[in-house]
Amino acid sequence: MKQMYPNLCKPITIGNVTFRNRIFSAPMSGADITPDCNIGMRSTYFYEMRARGGAAAVTVSELVVDPKTDASFMYHLTRTNPGSIPSFTYTADAISRHGAVPSVEFSHAGQYAGTYLLDKDAKQEMVQYGPSDCTRPDGIPVRALSKEQMAEMVDTYRETAKLAKLCGFKMIMVHAGHGWLLNQFLSPYFNHREDEYGGSLENRLRFVREIIQAVRDGVGAGFPIELRMSGSEFFEGGYGLEEGCRIAHGLEDLVDLIHVSAGSYKYGFSITHPSMFRDHGCNVFLAKEIKKHVSVPVAAIGGLNDPEMMDKLIGDGDVDVVYMGRALLADPELPNKVMANRPEEIVRCLRCFVCMAERGVTSTRRCSVNPRIGREHEGMEVLPARIKKKVLVAGGGVGGLQAAITAAQRGHQVVLCEKSGQLGGILNCEQAIDFKYEMYQLGQTLALQAQREGVEIRLNTEVTPELAEGFDAVIVAVGSNPIVPRLPGIEQAVVVNNYYKEKDKVTSEEIVVLGGGLAGCECAVHLARDGKKVRLVEMLDEVCRDANIRHRPILLQELKDRGVEILTGHRALEIKSEGVLCQNKAGAQVLVPGGNVICAVGQRANRDAADALRASAPFVRLVGDCVRPANICMAIYEAYHAAIDI
Repeated sequence: MKQMYPNLCKPITIGNVTFRNRIFSAPMSGADITPDCNIGMRSTYFYEMRARGGAAAVTVSELVVDPKTDASFMYHLTRTNPGSIPSFTYTADAISRHGAVPSVEFSHAGQYAGTYLLDKDAKQEMVQYGPSDCTRPDGIPVRALSKEQMAEMVDTYRETAKLAKLCGFKMIMVHAGHGWLLNQFLSPYFNHREDEYGGSLENRLRFVREIIQAVRDGVGAGFPIELRMSGSEFFEGGYGLEEGCRIAHGLEDLVDLIHVSAGSYKYGFSITHPSMFRDHGCNVFLAKEIKKHVSVPVAAIGGLNDPEMMDKLIGDGDVDVVYMGRALLADPELPNKVMANRPEEIVRCLRCFVCMAERGVTSTRRCSVNPRIGREHEGMEVLPARIKKKVLVAGGGVGGLQAAITAAQRGHQVVLCEKSGQLGGILNCEQAIDFKYEMYQLGQTLALQAQREGVEIRLNTEVTPELAEGFDAVIVAVGSNPIVPRLPGIEQAVVVNNYYKEKDKVTSEEIVVLGGGLAGCECAVHLARDGKKVRLVEMLDEVCRDANIRHRPILLQELKDRGVEILTGHRALEIKSEGVLCQNKAGAQVLVPGGNVICAVGQRANRDAADALRASAPFVRLVGDCVRPANICMAIYEAYHAAIDI
């Protein structure tokens, strides 16, 4: 078979290990950490799913190598804990039995220990260690590691490397980026030591070299060791790309692969994990430049998910390997689809940060577009139903499409009816907003999957109780409708859901967005990026309260950086040709100027249509926005399980 992406599909040998392609699964912490810091069963399945999906390497993250100086609640690998070695062995085996190379990330958070604790107050009680004495911006004191502690840590890295190899891991990634301990030693911002471990770059490299050499001593020659580093720290006082190149050059003799990431925990979450507001592959330039200065293979990471882009990067010699994290949560089968010339079936990551937000809030995993993530132990594939049934799905939005796909995969005879003439539902609204285009693509991809699974699709067909007669099961996914407030002059406004169809009407240089929820804020950013002067009007005291904890601060910063004027505590009274008349907190009437108004005040569940179908079949399930307006994640999750239950 002639492959569409020959460079991406080409094997690569690193050390004495051959990897089946150039697509590696980036370190992502499993959410199932046992009380004694072993890998729980759910996390084993979590990593295994990426191996089944065709990734060449799957990296387990993060293994805290020295719990004495980093008491973070993450994985530990020790001889003293009876369950430790078995849990790592089972996980390495689960990865390797699918043809992937199991890798494990050796990490130490340094002065940021305890970052992922759910009890944030507990961090105040921990002793934080770093290269130098200091006080963190949040007031937590940091103690400099003594030379004795550093020597013990080197020994611990060596012994842990031996254990990782014993457990069946075939590669070790030494984490020296993102503001964690080894990066703190490399960084002139954090490292103010006056001994042989501080000052010059040669001295700042010394401890990292000792650590990597210890890992080499533990695993022996030929065993691949990977260095994960930040090509640039991207903040004042940290190092930039020029010094990043020197760091890579100063360590390349000890490693077999240099994995170039970006940013620091101190500043730059949306740099390290590129948000939807950044270009795909925005950090690749760091890896491309570093590759010019080293002789070992170089890996790139950072919002990558397009096979054509990645194939070209490798074909042009810019990098040797591409890493993906969130993209392989969204679609673990992405590598298999690339290898089988099926790129049109790839479910793209939305970069919405649901996955990372959920971990921060509940220590579990979710993905907006993959209902199985974090729940892989419940089944990594859709199993055939014992009794095949006739299933009717009402609604061709994201929930209806997911329900139809899953029911068809189970062998049911599925008919999907969509009231309008187009599948995709509310996701069609996103095609006019560049940084949300992948949400629109999601609707198109799901529509394609439904067709290929044999779903009978009937457009311009509203489901009624009469139409549902004769079906064994009905899944109701009729969605929601935009709320249009009863204001004088509201007919002048463009409802945000219709913006993609009516954007030609938005011609003014000054725009008022009415509604400061997620939809309104993202629309405001889009318009501001187009050069408009945007004023965002919200009745409540805060905006984008419905955004998750990872996306919200990035969105707020984007609003600020784009110059969007935010007016909270303003209740709209009337829409005029010259703007929106509002009442402010003080009760005074003020005119918020703007030649166009976008109405984005929320969605209302289409309950009447849903309720009419509640008794239309022996099995009826309501899913998605028709139950309560929420988000893509919940619509897909509910729809998937509704189909599983039939």
